[in-house]
Amino acid sequence: MNPTTTIAAIESIRSNIQKVIIGKETVIDLILTSLIAGGHILLEDVPGTGKTVMAKSLAKSVSGAFSRIQFTPDLLPSDVTGLNYFNQKAGEFVFREGPVFCNILLADEINRATPRTQSALLECMEEKQVTVDGVTHQLAQPFFVIATQNPIETSGTFPLPEAQLDRFLMQLSMGTPSKEEELALLERFLAGQPLETLSPVCTTEELIGLQQAYPSVYVHPSLLSYIADLVQASRSHNQVVSGVSPRGTLALLKAVQAYAMIQNRDYVIPEDIKTVAVPVMAHRLVINRGYGSLSSGRQIIESLLETVPLPTEDWSRP
Repeated sequence: MNPTTTIAAIESIRSNIQKVIIGKETVIDLILTSLIAGGHILLEDVPGTGKTVMAKSLAKSVSGAFSRIQFTPDLLPSDVTGLNYFNQKAGEFVFREGPVFCNILLADEINRATPRTQSALLECMEEKQVTVDGVTHQLAQPFFVIATQNPIETSGTFPLPEAQLDRFLMQLSMGTPSKEEELALLERFLAGQPLETLSPVCTTEELIGLQQAYPSVYVHPSLLSYIADLVQASRSHNQVVSGVSPRGTLALLKAVQAYAMIQNRDYVIPEDIKTVAVPVMAHRLVINRGYGSLSSGRQIIESLLETVPLPTEDWSRP
């Protein structure tokens, strides 16, 4: 894709989502970053903040297949991936595809399902495939998961293990709107449901083109060194048991390249790293919860961004 087509496709998706979502420009940009980088999103926030509406708005903006799974304690892995059943007419076993065979998947309240069912998503998210009874089935491309969870209500939930959290490129929070945004929300929904009127503005082929284009974004060697310094600092922090993994290092690189592209640049600047560092790195930390430890993953990454020396260069392409 040429640069003009690339930015036009990104702007079309962004403006389409903003027909429904009031404000949240940074959240929208970060979700688009994850989509283009081929990652997945974990939206963690209290009920009613627009997590599901955000996911549906994105899905309606892309002309691909959309599925939603409401995770519950009695949900089985086969309810996610699909299963083989005996077709009496054909006289053989036939594979029935599960809801993961789509382009955009909304995994609603993922922490309400048992670990066995949660793990059914692991192979889907990482390998873009499903294996049932020894037979591997490829998922459609592109494949993007938006999972949601409520951080407050813990009764009857199963917290995601570190291995599962590491599969998400970013963990985001919608947050509550300001008074001005709340007023605009009331006025927008007074006349109807804008989500129902959304139509696709980007094809799956165009989205695949965006995913193929972002790795060409230039990253200065000094910024590569800065990314490595941030990761190393996360592993040596005195309140961190386990820092960012090598998968997290590569995730940060992908995210900064994709974020620079949606900002209409073909090179990365330090502000790109500072913008995506917290959503990419914070949920990957295993923090020491000993007596007197009050730091969260967000606070630790924010402190690293303030203390790790940032090189000063000309970041554009040589």
